[in-house]
Amino acid sequence: MDTVFSKIIRGEIPCAKVYEDDYVYAFMDAGQVNPGHVLVASKKPYETLMDADEESAAAMMRAAHKIARAVQAAFEPQGMTILQANKPAGWQTVPHLHLHVLPRYEDDGVGLIWPRKEPGLEALREYASQIKLV
Repeated sequence: MDTVFSKIIRGEIPCAKVYEDDYVYAFMDAGQVNPGHVLVASKKPYETLMDADEESAAAMMRAAHKIARAVQAAFEPQGMTILQANKPAGWQTVPHLHLHVLPRYEDDGVGLIWPRKEPGLEALREYASQIKLV
């Protein structure tokens, strides 16, 4: 799938690049939630984290670590949110694997709310038994 991020990575759309390596291309989000908001995208056009190879997934987190430290030094936010979303139901808006490095401040108007469900330990153990790592 050809996405806006693929076009940015190929240089067809201009951006403010922050970082690049063999697996990752990072650039300033055009829709800055707060100053210093960076997108870290896989160079390969995976749609979701589940589609990615392990090297790309690991490289994205390594890059996010470097970028978060640099954003912290440059903007001195009170906190940092690293967000990775998959599919529209999971809040993904661009169908290209990416994560957000988002500097945060108290009362910055950013919300991330979900209803907590506490099913109990036995249900949690049943859920855990259903997860088969490959």
